[in-house]
Amino acid sequence: MSNGLWICYVFLVVLIGTQASLAAPPGFVEGHLNIVSLKEVELAHDDGPPVTPKAYPKNYGEYPLIILSKEGQREVARATADERGNFRVSLSPGNYILDIQGRGRGPVRAKPQPFTVASGQTVRVDMDLDTGIR
Repeated sequence: MSNGLWICYVFLVVLIGTQASLAAPPGFVEGHLNIVSLKEVELAHDDGPPVTPKAYPKNYGEYPLIILSKEGQREVARATADERGNFRVSLSPGNYILDIQGRGRGPVRAKPQPFTVASGQTVRVDMDLDTGIR
């Protein structure tokens, strides 16, 4: 192999290795899952009439969040909101859709939210979920 060809080969290997190490750092999506209903839930007690609470705990774990590819065909990641309804997920830069797992079942309604993640940045996406409780 001639010296010129050898130098080109070494340069190419170094260039490819450098490009691989320069892969874009991930970004983040964070937000809040807001569980809503049109009215408060009436809880029945065994020893008296129904009571309407001023506040009731929300079980965010019952509504897993899914992150889909831009086309909505492939699940990329999952998240569960914490006890306050907040979530945060690390993602590669790109276009995605935030949705609720099982949204098509029963009375649960939520609008899928498209978003874009940039390298090293955080994008905020909040999700409103209507449980259908009336």
